[in-house]
Amino acid sequence: MNEFIVHSVPGSPYGRAVLITLEEKGVRYRLAAVAPGTARTAEHLARHPFGRVPTLEHGDFSLYETQAILRYLDRVLPEPALTPTDARAAARMDLLMNVNDWYLFQGCQNVIGFQRIIAPRLLGLAPDEGAIAAAMPRAHQVFDELARILADQPFFVGDTLTLADIMLAPQLDFLRELPEWETLTSRHANLRGWLERVNQCPSLQATTWQHVAAMAQAA
Repeated sequence: MNEFIVHSVPGSPYGRAVLITLEEKGVRYRLAAVAPGTARTAEHLARHPFGRVPTLEHGDFSLYETQAILRYLDRVLPEPALTPTDARAAARMDLLMNVNDWYLFQGCQNVIGFQRIIAPRLLGLAPDEGAIAAAMPRAHQVFDELARILADQPFFVGDTLTLADIMLAPQLDFLRELPEWETLTSRHANLRGWLERVNQCPSLQATTWQHVAAMAQAA
């Protein structure tokens, strides 16, 4: 089988979702690290015309957009299946993947995470507390809805891990490191329990920041 090559910034929650999927499938892959701030170079734009990460190479086939990559991997590597066979369960998975992209990341993670992590660590800027405060109502709305959908299930779409869990876990794991986590999850013990449970999966343990950083250095 042709090698899977993932181009991503180490630490990217979206890139991690692709790595988790490959780990779940039990196949060999290679991480080609994209340095922060280089996604707009001609080299990377040839892989992703909108200058984002991750992208995937599989032989002579290349693909961008995380949802497309995860679904592709689940089709070409069918075991273990990460998409429910039941139509309604699959629809719920699709819904959650879109909640991740359009509501958890956009206007929530990309604001709070940027201000708490990216701005001070990479740009040397103080966090904009006003921007964080403005994003919190949306964040609460997203967390409330995720907690409602999860309810008392082990995973977001029932008893087994799906692509929905794989997309959501890196985002929430990132937010867990921020001071806002306590406020956002104070009424949602089920979300805390879910994240602890998912983090015990070997695929997540194999894609922690420390492991991904080591992959990037070894590449």
